[in-house]
Amino acid sequence: MKRTMPKPDTIRKMAQMIAATRPVEIGCDECFEKLDRFAELHLAGKNAAEAMPLVQDHLDRCGDCREEFEALLAALKAETEDA
Repeated sequence: MKRTMPKPDTIRKMAQMIAATRPVEIGCDECFEKLDRFAELHLAGKNAAEAMPLVQDHLDRCGDCREEFEALLAALKAETEDA
């Protein structure tokens, strides 16, 4: 069986991801569970990132969760405007 080496770009991306890990992180499931509270703080004009730094950190790193958060914010804003 012939072994092939990963492309340099792949190795670079993996190294960046490893270097960016933190001692304490949350995964997508935990982030998703906390998104409603994070969004409520954000819409109330509070510093959600300061109140929930692990959620903010995850949103900074995870495009899928960030998209979910943005969709939730848009829905909550629309609901508030309709009321």
